[in-house]
Amino acid sequence: MPVPGAGELLAVLCGSAVGFSLALIGGGGSILATPLLLYVVGVRDPHMAIGTSAVAVSANAFANLLPHARAGHVRWRAAFVFAAAGVLGAWLGSSAGKAMDGHRLLALFALLMLVVAFLMLRGRRSGAGDRYPLPHTLPRLGAVGIGAGGLAGFFGIGGGFLIVPGLMFASGMEIINAIGTSLFSVGTFAATTAGNYAASGLVDWRVAAEFIGGGVIGGWLGALGARRLAGTRGALNVVFAGVIVVVAIYMLYRPLTHAA
Repeated sequence: MPVPGAGELLAVLCGSAVGFSLALIGGGGSILATPLLLYVVGVRDPHMAIGTSAVAVSANAFANLLPHARAGHVRWRAAFVFAAAGVLGAWLGSSAGKAMDGHRLLALFALLMLVVAFLMLRGRRSGAGDRYPLPHTLPRLGAVGIGAGGLAGFFGIGGGFLIVPGLMFASGMEIINAIGTSLFSVGTFAATTAGNYAASGLVDWRVAAEFIGGGVIGGWLGALGARRLAGTRGALNVVFAGVIVVVAIYMLYRPLTHAA
């Protein structure tokens, strides 16, 4: 349902936060978007929030891809291979996610986020250049892309927090390049999920448009921050893992407070 009055401003501001996260760390967009839509903007249906956030995150990811591309932080061939492999997984995963209880999904997802954060902190390293030439990484990029797409679709997210470490693992690229490259897959996976949810009437297009408008502004600020942090050893890894841990703990803690 449309969000009247102050809700429209809230949607724009929340969209700015989502766009900032996507451009700064390559992920966190849908993880932030869904709870913001539910608890701040006022969308009542969790599945409607997931579908709407997928539309907004997809558009914001593609918009925020531009400043990273201009800065030379996008590895296009790796981006196309990874995204193409993950589209099928995203469609199948989103179909399964629509039929799953949302609270159970969030709990499992939060635990997965903590594991990924640990792996990111453990694997910190500074700029030594991308390690592996693309022809030797194609099978690994395809396999990881399918898995990341499936999980992204299943949880109704763009999957940036999975895609960034996935790209680093599959191709050996540095985190700043993985962040820029990931935005293409985030946009593609989220668009696939959004299409699946839209087919079931689970998208609020007005709120999505407000989120997209705010996200473009936040995205340009996030891209600037990413470029500045890229020169500091491990800084982006720490920021990336920190965001994941904070949101994961909140997702695990909130159901307990409501049950009490």
